[in-house]
Amino acid sequence: MPLYHRVYTPGELQFITASTYRRTPLFLSDRFRHCFVQRLDEVRQELHFLLVGWVLMPEHFHVLIRPEPAETTPLIMKGLKEESAKRIIKTLREYHQYPWCRKTLARLRLPSTVHDESHYRLWQRRFYPFNVFTEHKFQQKLDYMHNNPVTRGLVGSPGDWPWSSWRFYYWEDASVLRMDRMR
Repeated sequence: MPLYHRVYTPGELQFITASTYRRTPLFLSDRFRHCFVQRLDEVRQELHFLLVGWVLMPEHFHVLIRPEPAETTPLIMKGLKEESAKRIIKTLREYHQYPWCRKTLARLRLPSTVHDESHYRLWQRRFYPFNVFTEHKFQQKLDYMHNNPVTRGLVGSPGDWPWSSWRFYYWEDASVLRMDRMR
């Protein structure tokens, strides 16, 4: 896999995408959705970044953040992905007697050729940041996130999907997760 130099510019928003291992649809589960949202809020409190937008899809997420300092982005992603993985895998192992948990664990199992201290992987190793430095691009990314569940056919309207920042922006509903407004 080619590596590229990531540039984190102070004061700029970052649109970040990360996917589950083997695109496993873990976040069809309300329990795991709540786990992700809780961890996202915890990491925000721990590392003091602005959370401007988000959407959680069955097998990936997007966040729009402004970290300070900008170079903390990898720490934010590590904190979010590592701890959410531990919690979710622990739950799957505790409930392995249920077919869905057993099947999901099998899908998350690492091949025997991988020499690592863990047997399972929840997230793809990489994440994909995109620097957002114009108002136009900000609105474009926010609209993309909010319309993602509709485009995928999960709901008929963005307001029907509680796992995004749409309700905060359009209904001023912070019951799932509070956003930090940029304007």
